Amino acid sequence: MLLVLAVFLGGVLTILSPCIMPVLPFVFARSERRFATNGLPLLMGMSITFAGIATLATVGGSWAVRLNQYGRAVSLVLLTFVAATLLSTTLADWLARPFVALGNRLLPSTAGGGHESGILSSLLLGAATGLLWAPCAGPILGLVLTGAAISGPNTRTTLLLLAYAAGAATSLGLAIFAGRALFAAMKKSLGAGEWIRRGLGVAVLLGVVAIAFGWDTSVLTRLSTTSTNTLEQSLIDGVKPAGARDGKTMAMSNTMTSGLPSAAKALPIEGEMPSLSGATAWLNSPPLDAAALRGKVVLVDFWTYSCINCLRSLPYIKSWYERYKDHGLVVIGVHAPEFAFEKDQGNVSRAVTELGIQYPVAMDNNYAIWRGFDNHYWPAHYFIDGAGKIRSHHFGEGDYEESEQTIRELLTAAGFTNLPPAGGEVQGAKGVQAAADMDSDESPETYVGYSRAKSFVSLGGFAEDRAKAYALPPSLALNDWGLSGKWTVGGQQAELDAAGGRVVFRFVARDLHLVLGPGTDGKPVRFKVRIDGADPGASHGVDTDAAGNGVVTEQRLYQLIRQAGDVGEHTFSIEFLDSGVQAYAFTFG
Repeated sequence: MLLVLAVFLGGVLTILSPCIMPVLPFVFARSERRFATNGLPLLMGMSITFAGIATLATVGGSWAVRLNQYGRAVSLVLLTFVAATLLSTTLADWLARPFVALGNRLLPSTAGGGHESGILSSLLLGAATGLLWAPCAGPILGLVLTGAAISGPNTRTTLLLLAYAAGAATSLGLAIFAGRALFAAMKKSLGAGEWIRRGLGVAVLLGVVAIAFGWDTSVLTRLSTTSTNTLEQSLIDGVKPAGARDGKTMAMSNTMTSGLPSAAKALPIEGEMPSLSGATAWLNSPPLDAAALRGKVVLVDFWTYSCINCLRSLPYIKSWYERYKDHGLVVIGVHAPEFAFEKDQGNVSRAVTELGIQYPVAMDNNYAIWRGFDNHYWPAHYFIDGAGKIRSHHFGEGDYEESEQTIRELLTAAGFTNLPPAGGEVQGAKGVQAAADMDSDESPETYVGYSRAKSFVSLGGFAEDRAKAYALPPSLALNDWGLSGKWTVGGQQAELDAAGGRVVFRFVARDLHLVLGPGTDGKPVRFKVRIDGADPGASHGVDTDAAGNGVVTEQRLYQLIRQAGDVGEHTFSIEFLDSGVQAYAFTFG
């Protein structure tokens, strides 16, 4: 219930975001009608439709995308005629009498003289508005949507989306009452009623234009103030487990905490170690069983091979494995994929070899182990004692000394002695796996697929699942990004249809990474990286040379920039000299 309340409050805060602006005219246009039969049904229809479409969108089915696109097109036409009826009944009659009649039923005159619309028509108008409503995905909505992408459409996902929509509807309902009082005051002036009517018509029409051109999810996203996100983040921090930090937050989790008097009495019991039987494959080991591991101390690491946070924590996990494997420690890497290509056993096996991982790795393609631990983070580390009890956890990067101390306490409590000294040299913490420069990192992880994309500024917005020639605006603000050239953008990735396409990002960070893969034909794709239009020189990454040249040969994370010297704000661009490349996500450090 605490999470549902936090999501509801996040929805209430939506009205503070500029992204709600295109929807407000449709809501204010109902302010002079009876709330019970007009405003309330509109808000209900809007909330139900938004929750239903968002639930389908989280699983990215192409049929759901097409359904949403067709619904949006119909809604835009419908609301355009609604605007026409508000602007001029003469113009509306001239355009098309049947549509005008429908428009007048859906949104009657706000200046008096019109008939009272019914509940059904208000619900229909609300459903149309819900199809068009695309709020900026702040921390709370982003958390719900990305969590749903893991678990798929289910009752909990829909409940959270309904709570978010209900929160937004509550604040919009208050806006209706505020608008009613304002319009009533204005109408005391002679002739103001007709001007109100026309003004609302213009506002509705501008809202339709903004949504049609994608300005609600591109331009208005850039105008969103940080204060709303800060408030939402404080709500998240109030309900998520202590210690959840730098990892990729996917949703909330509940942690059991009860003390146990023992050699490790400072560590609470958080539950039994769940079964590992849901693994779809095992690497470096035959299948392991939780019961058979009793007597050993177990470290379970949830990771995925394109996750930069996971890659940066790997050197420490590998060092603990080498240091304590002969002293009672078992390390199990649970590979839970984020992108579809990470479900391929060949890809994961190759990554395990290239990363030098020698401990057992369970492929958790169906998220069975993930759900068993009630996990919601990459990376996530669970520490299990010799009795099979989860005694501690850590989410994200950092706190490596404390984690190693936890391992040592559990080993000692399990009866293992003569442990090697703690804090030995960590091998492999370089290149992509080097620790992040968090003091200079001002750019967030950014997805290229439309399902979770933010701050996308290419002109006209996304053409979802369709080929389109993209163009960039004249300039980019910090953390804006865009495409140029012919691309087909899907829910998870963008695929280049013709050579010469570019991806551009305005960033501040020492390191810039991009998850890339060759096309479906598997052919290598050559690329050229530039910073502010010039070769990167000494600021090139491990996957590029000083001239910015590189090749995409496999599906993985590529380090393209590591700034030398002082870190500043720059425009990054990558041009692909061959077609077919697939781009998934930017990460920084």
